[in-house]
Amino acid sequence: MEEKANQFLGEERIGRLMQKYAIPCIISLLVGALYNIVDQIFIANASYLGSYGNAANTVVFPLTVIALAIAVMIGDGCCAFVSLCLGRRQPKTAKKSVGNSIIMVIACGLALCAVYLLFSTQIIAMFGGTVNEETFRCSKEYFFYITLGIPFYMFGQALNPIIRADGSPRFAMVSTLAGAVINIIFDPIFIFAFRWGMMGAAVATVFGQVVTAALAVWYIAHMKLIKPARPDFKMDGGICRKTLVLGVTSFLSQISLVAAMAAINNMIRKYGALDPVFGQEQYAQIPMAVVGIVMKFFQIVISIVVGMAAGCIPVVGFNMGAGKSRRVRELFTRLLTAEAAVGAAALLIVELFPRQLIYIFGAANESAYYTSFAIKAFRIYLCMMIFACVNKACFIFLQAMGKAVASTVLSMIRELVFGVGFALLLPAFFGLDGVLYSMPLSDLLTFLIAACLIAGTYRELNREQNEKDVKKCKELTPEIRNSKSLARQKA
Repeated sequence: MEEKANQFLGEERIGRLMQKYAIPCIISLLVGALYNIVDQIFIANASYLGSYGNAANTVVFPLTVIALAIAVMIGDGCCAFVSLCLGRRQPKTAKKSVGNSIIMVIACGLALCAVYLLFSTQIIAMFGGTVNEETFRCSKEYFFYITLGIPFYMFGQALNPIIRADGSPRFAMVSTLAGAVINIIFDPIFIFAFRWGMMGAAVATVFGQVVTAALAVWYIAHMKLIKPARPDFKMDGGICRKTLVLGVTSFLSQISLVAAMAAINNMIRKYGALDPVFGQEQYAQIPMAVVGIVMKFFQIVISIVVGMAAGCIPVVGFNMGAGKSRRVRELFTRLLTAEAAVGAAALLIVELFPRQLIYIFGAANESAYYTSFAIKAFRIYLCMMIFACVNKACFIFLQAMGKAVASTVLSMIRELVFGVGFALLLPAFFGLDGVLYSMPLSDLLTFLIAACLIAGTYRELNREQNEKDVKKCKELTPEIRNSKSLARQKA
């Protein structure tokens, strides 16, 4: 029954499958992105926090991404592995992967929490939190309470793709949405009514993460297709390796983003100090606050893009495992088209309405320097948005096809070679503006490489389909001959 329950992945229309799996995943990721973004909006509009709180949020944000990177490596890897197993009719192996993944994410969450608590001061300094004294104070306060929620955050994020692989994308969406609603409710209460400042924003976030994690625990006990039994929680090195290999692209795409953000934050601190305006103590935090806001908008767009692609992982994995190359090719075409459309829409917004965007994040309470730098940052930093969206789709689709090496290499080139390299190199020639140029240049060059991989993927899928068609034709030939012979005899 378990083997037949998901056969519709290989039979249902591709467009309908994309809607069923991608839309809940998009909403889940958007809601997940709102945790940090909502904090920043309320912080920015609290007059007693303002750009100092915004800058602190920017400092802490990459540290939450580290936790997310580990969680999605386990969760996305398990999702891809489970989907491939179900396509190959191996439900027992799929259950073992789920049980092992749950143990891995719990252990990693507790370990990362301990590391953050022990080395908080050094970590905050590493990510540019020493731009001025008030920013450092806000960063440390926010980071401490966010750290306490790290195990819950990682558990909820890792289980989300596993729940989708079990055939319940709507529950995955609802569990994340519930946590975000809790965060949105308590943020204004703690920040404006109780005036808890950065602590209030962090505590509201942790409350939401606990709710999401609790719902994930409930679902584990009520899984439909791949409910693990007690023996499935016994660690198996071989299954863990296969799971993590398929999730390593998700990990590297996130962790390399952290490296890029660390480089960007430190270049902002270094070259901002040399700027005639932002070198002044009262304005020193503005570039870091602004770039953080621009990244948050980018995160919203990328949540849609990644949601489309990641939501299709079970569909891609099942059809690859079942040898249905034509359906995989159709899905790839639809996905790339949709991702490019999202990028084009986002590009229009940032180029036409940057002032309106920045006013959402408290520009009314800030100086004219804040607004002018923010408008320039939006228009330059995100001008290659279309290519960025297509690149992300390519990373994830290759991962879902089981091409972990190609996907990983491309992701590493984008984030580490280009992302970190240009963030460190360009400011030496263009000053603070060089930080803004690093993003579009990285996306453009990555797209040139991704285009070659996309063309190669199409060639491979076409070749597999042609071979299958030829084989099928050969198998049918004797039957055709026999039927003709029989018809002649009857005549």
